[in-house]
Order: sequence, then structure tokens, then C-alpha cells
Amino acid sequence: MSSGTGAPAEGAAGSTVVLGEAEIARALTRIAHEVLERNKGGSDVVLLGIPTRGLPLAQRLATRLAEVEPGLDESALVGSLDVTMYRDDLAHHPTRVIGATNVPHDGIDGKVVVLVDDVLYSGRTIRAALDAINDLGRPRAVQLAVLVDRGHRELPIRPDFVGKNLPTSTSERVRVLLAETDGQDAVLISGGAR
Repeated sequence: MSSGTGAPAEGAAGSTVVLGEAEIARALTRIAHEVLERNKGGSDVVLLGIPTRGLPLAQRLATRLAEVEPGLDESALVGSLDVTMYRDDLAHHPTRVIGATNVPHDGIDGKVVVLVDDVLYSGRTIRAALDAINDLGRPRAVQLAVLVDRGHRELPIRPDFVGKNLPTSTSERVRVLLAETDGQDAVLISGGAR
């Protein structure tokens, strides 16, 4: 885990921890405040987490939104958006598990949909998510919240809310670990010449 001093700590197997539990918590709290500020509250906001790690991040953001704005029902704010069948790389990686898409009871029509994902890289997952949203309804606006933006975009996609900008080389690997899926919270970077 990071020591909190800003200096990266060494992780397992040559990985460097760039965000620890406390830094991830602070980033999500900041993003929640930014979402509420930009949208003048949370009454029309729907958080759609992209599995696997985008969903628990969306759930954590919903908890923070409800803490800041009493009266929001955090369970009504969150859904999941499976983008598997909308991906443009299925021919290269055909063995993918189809996940579930669950939209809050009130749907997404006329709402501000905030897509939530762990790492933004090429932008292709988000492009697939935008296609998936088109089949679900017509939101008033779509925004993007990511825990880590590592650069190297292949499509003209830019996040609205970012926990950490992490310039990387294409040879480096960024891994997000979350307690819900991995037993701990951390963002690790490995590989490449540092």
C-alpha cells in the first residue's frame, strides 16, 4: 500500500502501488462531489458501472452521493452495463463471458447517465458502452467517471471525472484491485521502463 506521502510503494511481483486504499477513497469522494456540482444535485443521475470493477466503483460513488445529498436512494442510483456484445474486438477475443445489464427501475430516459469504469485506456470499452446505452433508452446526457486515466486514446473520448491521471507507456500494465473483487484496494503499475 502507498504510504500516503505521495511516493509510490513497491507492490507484489515488481508492481508499484500508485494509489492505496486511502487515496482511492479520497478520489471517489472528490468525484462524487464533482458529479453533484456539475449536475446541480443527484436527483436525475444514474450511475452505470461497467463490470467487472466499474460496478463496485459505481456502488461506492452512489453511497457517497447519498451521504452528501440526503434523500437520494443509493440503490436507485446504480445499475450495471455489460458491453461484451458491443465490443469491436470479439473476433480477436471471442471467449468472453456475457454479463448482466441492470438499469435502475426508473430507467435512463431523460436522466444524466454517468458511466463508471476503473481504467480508461484506448476508449474502446466506452465506445461499446455508448452503443449499449443507445439500446436502453435516451438519456439527457452521458458523462464518464474513471478511477484512472492512463492515456493512449484510440478514439476521441475524454473522461468528465478522473480519480488519477497516470501517464504510462504502452508497455506498462495498470491493475486496479478492489476489496469487493480482489480483497484489497490498490492501483498497481508494472512493466515498462520507469
